[in-house]
Amino acid sequence: METRRWTNPSQPQTLQIAVFLLYANAVLGVLLPRLPLLTLAGLAGAAGAYGIANSRRWGYQVSVTAAGFEVAVVAVLPLLGSGLGTLFDLQFLIYILFPVALFCLLVHPESREHQRVWFD
Repeated sequence: METRRWTNPSQPQTLQIAVFLLYANAVLGVLLPRLPLLTLAGLAGAAGAYGIANSRRWGYQVSVTAAGFEVAVVAVLPLLGSGLGTLFDLQFLIYILFPVALFCLLVHPESREHQRVWFD
């Protein structure tokens, strides 16, 4: 009998933390919507987190795509619009911390290697 799970403690710490952050991102996206596309990316990330917890390759791919999209929208687009002076704005730096950390956890070499070897 195959069990379904929301988290997987047998995975590396980087993937475990990423799964928790993806779920938190989806909850915050629904409760405090900023842009409709970011809410959809958050929900896609939650679906991907469920796939990661169940060792599915599609879950990892969806999560990386959703996190990358959020980094592009939240971090890169404001930099292109306002210039590099935005990098010295503390509010902007705190705002982009969450998406960048999530993306870094997902593309960390330990996470990539684990999904390459163990995911279906």
